[in-house]
Parts: sequence; structure tokens; C-alpha cells
Amino acid sequence: MGHNYAKPATPAQRLERVLGRVPEDWEVQIERGAGSWRALVRPAGTEGTWSETSMTMVEALESAWRLNRPPSS
Repeated sequence: MGHNYAKPATPAQRLERVLGRVPEDWEVQIERGAGSWRALVRPAGTEGTWSETSMTMVEALESAWRLNRPPSS
């Protein structure tokens, strides 16, 4: 009996997916610390909320998007 397991997305695929969701007129800021990353994704001219520190850049971007994305309709 076969099993159909989804193949996990690569970091490049995850980065492409999250950046594809960010509207073109939004600002994206990324900071790298000692072994950690944090990001801010926000509409231009607004405050926004920084992500918590993460081990990878893509995790920080995904977290920042979840914090600042518009509410789903």
C-alpha cells in the first residue's frame, strides 16, 4: 500500500512563496544578527511589527508576513 507524502518546500521555494504574497508597494526590511534574523514586512508609511528573531531569513520573513498581512476576506 503506497503513501502519498507531500515533499517539503525548499528554503528557496518558501522564500519565493512569501515574497510573492507581499504587495509591490510594501516595504521589506531584513536584519541579520549574531546567528539570527528578524524581518519587517509592512505597507509603506505604516509602523508594522518586527518578527521575533529566527534561525533563518525565510522563517523571519514568514513570521513578519503573518504579523502584518491584511485580514483575509
